[in-house]
Amino acid sequence: MSARAAPPFRADHVGSLIRPQNLIDARVKAAKGEITAAQLLEIQQAAIRGVVKQQEDIGLRSVTDGEYNRNSWQSDFLLKIKNVTTTPSRLRVKFHSAAGTREHAPPSMAVVGKLGRPNPIFVDDFRFLASIAKAAPKVTLPSPTILHFRGGRDAIDRAAYPDLAEFYSDLSGIYRAELGHLAESGCRYAQIDEVNFAYLCDPALRADVVNLGEDPATLPKTYAKLLNDSIAGLPADMTICMHLCRGNFAGSWVAEGGYDPVAELLFNEINVTGYFLEYDSERAGGFEPLRFLPKGKTAVLGLVTTKNSALETKDQIKRRIDEAAKFCPLEQLALSPQCGFSSGIGGEAMSVEREFEKLRLVVDVARDVWGEA
Repeated sequence: MSARAAPPFRADHVGSLIRPQNLIDARVKAAKGEITAAQLLEIQQAAIRGVVKQQEDIGLRSVTDGEYNRNSWQSDFLLKIKNVTTTPSRLRVKFHSAAGTREHAPPSMAVVGKLGRPNPIFVDDFRFLASIAKAAPKVTLPSPTILHFRGGRDAIDRAAYPDLAEFYSDLSGIYRAELGHLAESGCRYAQIDEVNFAYLCDPALRADVVNLGEDPATLPKTYAKLLNDSIAGLPADMTICMHLCRGNFAGSWVAEGGYDPVAELLFNEINVTGYFLEYDSERAGGFEPLRFLPKGKTAVLGLVTTKNSALETKDQIKRRIDEAAKFCPLEQLALSPQCGFSSGIGGEAMSVEREFEKLRLVVDVARDVWGEA
């Protein structure tokens, strides 16, 4: 099988990694004013140098900064958009884990005026990553759909946006500007972290969407256009992938259900190259939706869980890849962990050592199956 020249790679990963304790401690000190922003940045960059080398040493062809530049996978980006603020969530969700179920209202965002991008958001962070990486540097961005999904129409200021079409237009423009700036800085691999398509596969969450006054049957079309507008006009050699996440914190998840309700639209009407799909347990449903994946696109199978520390075996993963290949050519498949290892600070489900054992397992299995990582 020919080597893959561009991402997503046969062995890849979603992005976030467990923060080292000294970085967590430094963030606490910075918040208290005990160290300066410059001192925090120095500690952060030292930690990123270390984790990038670890990724490269095990054979990964793409590397991230582990999201060490953030407290949260989403808030550190979205709250830097002008007139976006936090607000109590109207969407209450249930986090499930091996320990049980707990109800939670995740942090939500409200749009209180016209959106804007006063400054680049993750561009400097990417430039630092690119300056130290030998492998392909990947940047991850939270999906623009988040600014609508959790609050619906009522979370968006009606005076600023009497017509939601203008809101979507301004929002996609901000993403185009950020991604364009990243491209100018040398970025050729970016990932949109998308939770709401996966949430719309869960019957309970679809009912909650109705309670917000939205139509779960039409939202995927609306969001597909928003996403396509957000990534339009990028260089032809820039790969954009999407991670479909069912929620991730401290070994727990939110949504359940297969990709069947959104698969045909997801794979054929959203202009990304690859899809990081969570397939680590029965809650993800079967591989049948992969039959909708068109030629030229890649499904990255998230078969190694980040939800607990149990280490999968090579044979287990290979059997699952064989099952997936019944619905999609092996050439269009790749392998990764099911999600990021740490979507925010705290609540890790395993040690750093086990985290890298799982990443090394992904690399080893990819070499066995495709002859390359």
